[in-house]
Amino acid sequence: MIPFFFGNSSSPLYGVYHPSEKGQADLGVVLCAPFGQEYMRSHRAMRQLASMLARAGIPVLRFDYYGTGDSAGEISESDTDRWIEDTHVAIEELKDTGNVDTVCVVGLRLGALVASYACLTRKDVEHLVLWDPVISGEAYLEELRNEIKNQISVRRTNFESSDGTLHFNGFAANENFQKSLKELDLLNTYPSSPSNVLQIVSNVNDNMSSLKQSWSSNDGYNFKHIQTSGDWNFVDSNGGILLPQPIIQAIVNQFISREAA
Repeated sequence: MIPFFFGNSSSPLYGVYHPSEKGQADLGVVLCAPFGQEYMRSHRAMRQLASMLARAGIPVLRFDYYGTGDSAGEISESDTDRWIEDTHVAIEELKDTGNVDTVCVVGLRLGALVASYACLTRKDVEHLVLWDPVISGEAYLEELRNEIKNQISVRRTNFESSDGTLHFNGFAANENFQKSLKELDLLNTYPSSPSNVLQIVSNVNDNMSSLKQSWSSNDGYNFKHIQTSGDWNFVDSNGGILLPQPIIQAIVNQFISREAA
C-alpha cells in the first residue's frame, strides 16, 4: 500500500496505490468513493476490497476527489464536473503506475454516479461496477433533505442555510455543487464504453429497480442482489461501520473470473 499525491501539482489529488502481489497484471481497478458520512463509513470496506484485489494480482488505486479527504482544495471550490475529471486523472495514473492498458472502475454510492459519467467518453474501461449506486443527483439531494428533516428536530447539526447550502453530518453542499449534481441522471444515460456493467445492490428499493429496468436491455449489463445488513444513511449509537463481506467478495470474484478467462 503506497500513499502518494498525483495529478496537477497546483491542485494534487491524494491516492493510495495497492500494487499487484502476483507480479505484472494486464488490468487494474480504480475505486471511486462515496461522499460525506458515507465516505467515512465505507472506508474500511473500500480498503479491504483494494487489498483483496491486490492479493489476487490486480493493482488498485483509491483516491480522494478534489476538495475531499486529503486531496487539495475545499469542497466549496468543487463540483461533480471536477470529480468526473478527477476520475479520468485517476484512471490515467493507474495505467501509468500499474503499467496496465485496461482499467476497471468500481464506484460506490455517489462514486458510482461519478464513475458512470467518467466512463461515457473512455474506450479503455472494460468493466464498470456500480455498488448501491446513486441513480441521479436529484435522488441524492432528496435523500439528503429527507435525512435533514428526520434529524433536525433531534439535533441542530443538519440544516439548509439561507444561501441554499445543505449541511449534513458535518459536510456541506453549496448551490454550485447541487447544480452540478442535478445534471447527472443514470436513468437517461448508459455508460456504453465498458463492455460489461454490473449493478450490485445490498437492498432492492424503488431506485435500484428503476435503474435495473432502464438498463436491462443493454448488452453487457448485469444485476446482482446480495442481501447485507446495514444502511449507508444510518449511523447507530456506537458509530457502526458497514463491512459487507459478501459484496466485497462478489466484486473480487468478478475480476478474478475475468483474469482466469
